[in-house]
Amino acid sequence: MVGSSVPEFWVAIVAIVVFSVQLGWFPTSGTGTALHWVLPVAILFIRPFGLIVQVVRSSMINALSSAYVKTAKAKGVKAKTIIFVHALRNALLPVITVIGDQAAGMLNGAVVVETIFGFPGVGKLMIDSILQRDFTVVIAAVVVTAFAIFIMNLIIDLLYALLDPRIRY
Repeated sequence: MVGSSVPEFWVAIVAIVVFSVQLGWFPTSGTGTALHWVLPVAILFIRPFGLIVQVVRSSMINALSSAYVKTAKAKGVKAKTIIFVHALRNALLPVITVIGDQAAGMLNGAVVVETIFGFPGVGKLMIDSILQRDFTVVIAAVVVTAFAIFIMNLIIDLLYALLDPRIRY
């Protein structure tokens, strides 16, 4: 991913060395069992998860300090209703934006992770096609990835309209 401090490549290599080679908890590559999926999925979700948690926290702090939440507290609305109905719904808009951006980055990071862990996917197909100079397959893989990112952005826009009535008309 662009702008990341530690690329997925290094995190994946360290995870393989520590959790597969030294501790023997997980297999190093392949797709046979659920244990084969643990390391690749963890590698892809570590960085986005931390960022999403930070955004949820700051959005909820802003939402809980707003006037409509104070009004609901003054009216005697239950705390659970205030948090989940009033505050969380408004706090989700920036969270959805970050999730969409991170999902696009995870698609790009999946190319590297698939290659390192030996997963048969679009990323591994793309790397193999680059090495074999089969540029037609590379272009097709890029188009499929771009289409997936387009669909994710469309879903994000639809979620905006679902969560915020000011957006739809």
